[in-house]
Amino acid sequence: MRALALSVIALSTILAPAIAAAQDAAELRRQIEQLQRQLQSVTERLQRLEAQPTPPAAQPVPPAPGVPAPAPAAAAAPPPRSTLSAADLAQPRQPFSLYQQRGSGQLLFDIGIEGDFVGNITQRNVERAGGGTFPGQENRFFPREVELSFFGQIDPYASAVVRIEAGEEERGQETGVHLAEAYLTLLTLPFGTQAKIGQMRSRFGYSNEIHEHDLQWIDRPNVMRNFLGDEGLQEKGMEVTLVPDLPFYIEALAGIFNGDNETAFGRGTLQHPLVTGRVRTFFELGLEHGLQLGMSVASGQTDDRNRSTILGWEARYKYRPDGWLHPLITLTGEALYSMRKADVGVDLDGDGAIDQVDKRQRNHSGWYTGLEVQPFRRFAGGVRYDWSQYPVNPGWEWAIEPYVTFWPSEFLRFRLAWKHTDRSTQTRDAFNLNGSSARNVDELLFQASFILGAHPAHPF
Repeated sequence: MRALALSVIALSTILAPAIAAAQDAAELRRQIEQLQRQLQSVTERLQRLEAQPTPPAAQPVPPAPGVPAPAPAAAAAPPPRSTLSAADLAQPRQPFSLYQQRGSGQLLFDIGIEGDFVGNITQRNVERAGGGTFPGQENRFFPREVELSFFGQIDPYASAVVRIEAGEEERGQETGVHLAEAYLTLLTLPFGTQAKIGQMRSRFGYSNEIHEHDLQWIDRPNVMRNFLGDEGLQEKGMEVTLVPDLPFYIEALAGIFNGDNETAFGRGTLQHPLVTGRVRTFFELGLEHGLQLGMSVASGQTDDRNRSTILGWEARYKYRPDGWLHPLITLTGEALYSMRKADVGVDLDGDGAIDQVDKRQRNHSGWYTGLEVQPFRRFAGGVRYDWSQYPVNPGWEWAIEPYVTFWPSEFLRFRLAWKHTDRSTQTRDAFNLNGSSARNVDELLFQASFILGAHPAHPF
């Protein structure tokens, strides 16, 4: 009996590893079968998803005007396309996206169309005197600015912009077409400098370089129109920009131009050029506040060979609460100080005839400030106040302009404003055409603007 027990114990000891191995193999086989069933289930789900039609890609929510667009997320490059349809050109996108999508048949630049239409209603006497915000266009609705823009990279070292502009320049005339801007920018000059060469809007101050359809208001501030003309400081020449490597941001700019602006200069020759300069800086006050400050200067000769110099100061503040995509409060202001000599005829003997011409100094100034509040993504309201003397003539004017803006999208905008202008008695004679006076002006202004295709980002 003892021998039988010992035999059973010995046999169990020998077969135990084999039995355990058999159990492990069965468990492993069960786990493999379970994984196969899960893989089969996932495969069937993928097949069902692939069989469904592909939904259209969701378009990103466009940022509010004045807020820089966020950088696009990295994505796989689309396959090259052999043709480019009109719908591709009209589709809203970020600047230079066509240039980035290289391939057979692709354009190397972007195309955009900007349309700006303005209407106003005012008093009959203001219309007869031609003393409204848009002289000669009182009580009319007209295309103020329709632009066809081409812009993009020439090569890794330069970019270019060409803008062709059309608009109704005078009452009832056919829409005129002219070259608004055409310049190239050299991007990689020594010492970190860049240069713009061609016909451009000079970067004098904040608002001068902005086109009408991108302004925060329907019209340009009075001081800018009085000192620089209705078209602003738009010149042919060159600007050089330097951003030095410093612990803080500062941008220095210098320009040399023909000086064709008839309102402020007008000599129009590089023998006596228009010289401009600007210094600008920016401060981030925490994560919610931004402040831009700058100072500009422009000096040249008038068409009667007198010296004209204009100094400018600018400030722009934005407050954007945490988590907002657009600023809640935007505060903008500019001030100009003009120093120029003017030819004045003098009657020495009192007979009514001019006996000699004296050169007299005329130092005049003006400024504006604007406040905009945007509590909702598609609606904003604001007000602008203007006070301005005239560069040569005596007198002054002030104006106040409250407005409301509605954006159905980033590419479509409607704006309604009321503007009251009051001119001093000294300027009555300057606005009395056709036996009417435009000393006190009340206007209802309306604006409709659209962007079709590509459009560069707005400055701060």
